Amino acid sequence: MAILPIRNYPDPILREKANPVTQLDPTLQKLIDDMVETLYSAPGLGLAAPQVGQSLQLFVYDLSVHEGKHPLIVVMNPQIVETSGEEISEEGCLSVPNYREQVKRPSRVKLRGIDREGKPIEMAGEGLLARLFQHEIDHLNGTLLIDRLSSLKRDIFIRRFRKQRRPGGAE
Repeated sequence: MAILPIRNYPDPILREKANPVTQLDPTLQKLIDDMVETLYSAPGLGLAAPQVGQSLQLFVYDLSVHEGKHPLIVVMNPQIVETSGEEISEEGCLSVPNYREQVKRPSRVKLRGIDREGKPIEMAGEGLLARLFQHEIDHLNGTLLIDRLSSLKRDIFIRRFRKQRRPGGAE
């Protein structure tokens, strides 16, 4: 297994719609193993394939760091099939380092996809798990955390980001 480099905003792959997983081969299984190792070394709660430069509808997550005992889960070709409620909560992203913001999302979701072996799965989540599902699926659709902000907050983020990238521009 290997730790993969995490792509950061504004890397173009983060803005692409990922391709469905169509083959469960050893290359895919190695990518999954590498993503898991990368997730744990980051550390993060979830990691989508585009974040490591792979345009595939695949994400891994493990909430045990944040919420006690949970298993590591692999989800491929996910779709949110039901949502309800609403909540505003702080969210961060491994691809937008050192930035956290309040984001409004449905508080409960139901997700369908396939697991690492290609078997159909259906999961329901609320609170943090619902937020994680939505955040990772956003990555698979080319949407970033900053796209969920008001236009004012997004403009402020972009101005600060550009200023930090200029020589001598770090705040």
